[in-house]
Amino acid sequence: MRVNPIRPARLGTIAVFALAGLLFWVSFSVSGGSNIRTDDSLLQMSDLIRERDRDNARLEADAAELRAEVDALTKRESGADPAGSERLARAEDAAGLTELTGDALTVTLTDAPPDAVPLLPGIPDPLPNDLVIHQQDLQAVVNALWAGGAEGIQVMDQRLISTSAVRCVGNTLILQGQLYSPPYTVTAVGDREALRAALDEDPVIQNYRAYVDAYGLGWKVEENEDLTLAAYNGSTALHYAGPTE
Repeated sequence: MRVNPIRPARLGTIAVFALAGLLFWVSFSVSGGSNIRTDDSLLQMSDLIRERDRDNARLEADAAELRAEVDALTKRESGADPAGSERLARAEDAAGLTELTGDALTVTLTDAPPDAVPLLPGIPDPLPNDLVIHQQDLQAVVNALWAGGAEGIQVMDQRLISTSAVRCVGNTLILQGQLYSPPYTVTAVGDREALRAALDEDPVIQNYRAYVDAYGLGWKVEENEDLTLAAYNGSTALHYAGPTE
């Protein structure tokens, strides 16, 4: 009996079918029998995110309601004691937990243009760090205003309290969980002449204003009458690191 040899073309066909079978088996094994070409997983993730957002919104509403109940109970308890009520009001004012209205000074700091050139003769070309607002610049303004007798200070749209920290990453301000980009505004209620004098005398601000003259960093001081600073409405609980177990 003569056995016909297997032709190369037939071998190629067999190899193709074998490879196709292998691919189908791998696809089934990876997908677990489900369709891996659909967007079901992305839709499920999107649904999960929306669900978490709704949960967070409900929790925020519950927290606001509880804070209101605590405030009402505190005021009711202190109402029985006029002296205690007065002490509570003074403490809330000092802590920045109530609105503050009065004459004010607003300082605005702005980055220089990215293509800035020296504005004074004999000044070297600026480096990138010479053209942006730094953390020490904002801190210097805040510290000077406190030293000048500010009754309350607001950075951007947030009232500062004793635990507030002004921090920058690059040229982005991080304040009490919120992110801000320049221009930055710092507003203080108090004696405007004393506040302005404190700004003029601060050595860090004097150094900053040298860069204002040299490269065009922004610096503006405005006076306001009967300006109202918002009350601080965040958490007053202290958060701190602890040792790992």
